[in-house]
Amino acid sequence: MPVLIVCDELPYPPLELDFANESMKNVKLISLRPEFNRSFEERNPLFYIRTKFVLFLPDATRLSTKQVVQEAVSQASNLGIVIVPVGKTSLHCLELDLRVKEWSLRITRVTGTECDSVIGKHVTMLEARILRKLSDPFLQPFTTHYHSNDSYRREVITSMNKFVFEDLFIYVIHILKNRFNEGKPLYRNQQTQFRVQQLYRTRERLMFEKLRIKKVTRATGSAEWYGCSRETARCFGSVINGVPSYLYLHRYTPPCCLAGLRRVAHHVIDQLEEVGIRFWLEGQSLLGAVRHGDILPWDHEVQIGLNRDDLARSLWLVRAGSKPVVDDDGFIWEKATEGEFFKVQYSRVNRLHVNLLPFYARNGTMTKDAWFLKNRDFPEHFLHPMSSIEFAGRQVPSPNNIRDFLELKYYKGVIENPELPGKFIFD
Repeated sequence: MPVLIVCDELPYPPLELDFANESMKNVKLISLRPEFNRSFEERNPLFYIRTKFVLFLPDATRLSTKQVVQEAVSQASNLGIVIVPVGKTSLHCLELDLRVKEWSLRITRVTGTECDSVIGKHVTMLEARILRKLSDPFLQPFTTHYHSNDSYRREVITSMNKFVFEDLFIYVIHILKNRFNEGKPLYRNQQTQFRVQQLYRTRERLMFEKLRIKKVTRATGSAEWYGCSRETARCFGSVINGVPSYLYLHRYTPPCCLAGLRRVAHHVIDQLEEVGIRFWLEGQSLLGAVRHGDILPWDHEVQIGLNRDDLARSLWLVRAGSKPVVDDDGFIWEKATEGEFFKVQYSRVNRLHVNLLPFYARNGTMTKDAWFLKNRDFPEHFLHPMSSIEFAGRQVPSPNNIRDFLELKYYKGVIENPELPGKFIFD
């Protein structure tokens, strides 16, 4: 039986294995690390796999009987992927709700023996053809080490089968009743256990970042974020021709960016209400409020219209007219370089922002100076009286007769059939 020992780089100190010995002829140590004197094939474990099935063993695992492997092979022939518990470990099923367009993963505990993933120490048997369909078959962490430390008993992804396969092939994992024996336990003192846990956390974070998963909701209900924050740059760069880069990936706005936009919007609305500036939701933000009570899933900014006559009521808008200014809560107020309007940014580093679009009344029409041609003038009667609408968790002023307002701004039926920037169409 060929045995492959796969490592990110050659271990130090070296393994106490004599690969020149005849008894070790079927054992191969493979380092994934690129080296000048080694070809891609030489460091690609798939190049050495000639068998129909592949068996993945975690540390400290012993084969109990030949029948255990035979049963795993038999079941894998029918099912594709099977899991065999190790020792006295109890395995628990997880359901993975992957939403690629939303950059998110939700993990839920379920009962039964058919799972998307499992918790607990186990052996994995699968067909080699399935392994070859993985976009990154040996991406760490591949299998779970179920630590005895209670503080680290948390739901983890074991095979990542639901979103590292090309084209999202779905393979259900089946848990078998047979068991492998557990060998001599490793990492028995607290210091080494802590180091292993830290390594696992680091690998898991790198894995989610590599797979572009920005938000993970654990089975406990807690959310973990792997995207941008106020202290880091937003997840997308400058927007060219109104089309953010993530739309070219056939994805919506990353959830961390949406969370940041909501925070900026709440802050701006609080500031405008505090000084009595007349304002209302505009454009795509108003459309999002009608459709979702929130920001549109693909939007990269929030648009708020306001009465130009009221600008002097805000100290921050007055000061921003001459140069960017940081308010008491760290938000950046500035006059836009693209035209006669203002932006409020999340922070100096993170450029998520709200656009403040000044309108003024002239002959019964709310008009503007030259900026954002897509924001058309509109009759003043849409603001008399003002209405309100749910947006991002709060009530926000809006024009009256919202459908007529939006269809004037865009086109008839825009609420039911909105268009993504760049005319993208998602399934």
